[in-house]
Amino acid sequence: MIRRLAIALALAAAPAAQAKPLAVDGGAIEGITLPSGVDAWLGVPFAAPPLRDLRWKPPQPVVPWRGTYHADRFAPECLQPLRGSRQNHYFGNEATSEDCLYLDVWAPRGTRAKLPVVVWIYGGGFNIGSASMANYSGEPLARAGVIRVNIAYRVGPLGFLSLPELSRESGYGASGNYGLMDQIAALKWIRRNIAKFGGDPANVTIVGQSAGSMSVELLQQSPLAKGLFARAVGMSGSAFGGMLGPAPLERAEAQGLALEKELGVSSLAGLRTLPGDVVTAAKSPRSPVVLDHHVVTGTAEEVFAAHRQADVPVLVGYTRDESFRPFGPIATRDELAAAVRERFPEHAEAILSDYAGEDPARAARDIARDSTVGLQMAEWAAAQARNGKAPAYGYVFTRRQPYAPGVTFSDHDPATAGAYHAGDVPYWLRTRPSLNLFRQTRIWEPGDAALERAMSTALLSFARTGVPVSQGLGRWPALDPSAPRLVWLAPESKVIAWPHFAAMRLFDPAAEVVVQPARPRD
Repeated sequence: MIRRLAIALALAAAPAAQAKPLAVDGGAIEGITLPSGVDAWLGVPFAAPPLRDLRWKPPQPVVPWRGTYHADRFAPECLQPLRGSRQNHYFGNEATSEDCLYLDVWAPRGTRAKLPVVVWIYGGGFNIGSASMANYSGEPLARAGVIRVNIAYRVGPLGFLSLPELSRESGYGASGNYGLMDQIAALKWIRRNIAKFGGDPANVTIVGQSAGSMSVELLQQSPLAKGLFARAVGMSGSAFGGMLGPAPLERAEAQGLALEKELGVSSLAGLRTLPGDVVTAAKSPRSPVVLDHHVVTGTAEEVFAAHRQADVPVLVGYTRDESFRPFGPIATRDELAAAVRERFPEHAEAILSDYAGEDPARAARDIARDSTVGLQMAEWAAAQARNGKAPAYGYVFTRRQPYAPGVTFSDHDPATAGAYHAGDVPYWLRTRPSLNLFRQTRIWEPGDAALERAMSTALLSFARTGVPVSQGLGRWPALDPSAPRLVWLAPESKVIAWPHFAAMRLFDPAAEVVVQPARPRD
């Protein structure tokens, strides 16, 4: 009896096969209905496997299949170095494969028609990343009434290699950026197929964090992605600010030749015969994004100044305690002054003056953030506000998550991590429970639930209307560069003047983050 009851309970909690297949590119697919009532189609191919002669080529059309494709499980993540505890302390390693150009779709129960579509693009420095991490699940937001899609793209040298031979082979005189082309191919698949799932192909919002956010900004620049999305959300990453801008083709090709030499081959044909894991293990330095004048046609500053970007509403921001170039320990005003003078000798006094109102340790963290990711996001928002007709909205996430007693991580100290890079993602996507999936790492408080509700509601509102609206704050303010404001995201969120907005140009004198009137809007 007990065994029969256990089996019955397990069957009741298991996903159920859907009765009616859908016709998409390549053939019929059948998904699953999750216990929550959300329908899911997992591991749906949007392009041909990029194997053998298709390695380092733009994504090719899906290979048709016979019968019904059972989209009931996640596909392997794109081939990448295995992540140890230092890089993924939440969810462990996943299966990897070069055959990885798949996407996942979640849809709410019931009749569906012309629902907003929210597409997630993962981060990972363009070297790692997965569409199937629990932290990125589309199920929670799908329950709230949107179509959620996660897309995969090639990473590392398999996704971003440039070589003179590849440039000659391409037909447009350049190479690289295959991972960005994968993202564009996935968006084209969504445009052609998402109505079958109940989504509106004319109302697609692309969302990304870190390298995924940089991808969103590059897609806003790219002529190949025009018309494929209606709104853009960037969390902690862009190609503005000179840090991670596209590399010149000549430099990228030279790096490709160095990788070829390291791997002991002398031709593209030889590279294509090597096992993929041998290629991903190469140590030669590599610039992920390339100025190929095909996918990427200029720097972010050039594209926006020439009004060549997709002029869509953007929602961008960062977390309070993230930085790509942190200072060492800072305890006194003298230590801060010495560190700033060493790193920013030309503008040290002006920087110290602008950040003088904070204690030295806090000022050091803010300067480290604003000279990297803060600058990137402020420039993106300012460029859209000046050079587009669609509005830009900004935020800073400030919540330090409530760690459980005794929790330790190998890559950061919970006691000092603060509002860390990616710490905002589970609040936007309503996936906070995933952080306790395998062990209790957080003891959530009522304020966390309220913050998650406010942030995810703002994201859903933005996806539906192009305007973020949340409880307590109402309609978020669009950026006015002459009086810039953003939303300070905390258990008690508020609208504040954008911290150090004008001073950020001191970290990059070429930056356009300056206080000036916005371009008139129609």
